[in-house]
Amino acid sequence: MLPPKPPRSVVGRQLDKSRKIAASRKDSFVRETYRLGRPAAREKAKEWFNRFPKAAYWTQVESWRVLDGDVIEFTMRRLPTAD
Repeated sequence: MLPPKPPRSVVGRQLDKSRKIAASRKDSFVRETYRLGRPAAREKAKEWFNRFPKAAYWTQVESWRVLDGDVIEFTMRRLPTAD
């Protein structure tokens, strides 16, 4: 048996809280979020890794999720410069 789902108001407050924490981060990473079809999403991620090599920029896919219609929403993260 599955546990009951929390009320939407509770979920909404938790999301607002986590978004405020994320917005207040004081790190130096550059982030960009995309919503693209699966093939285009792969190409965009490859483009980032080619343009900003992981070893120098700490490039990574920070988060991703699959939306309706096989659309991928993902956030790429990297350092602004490589020394």
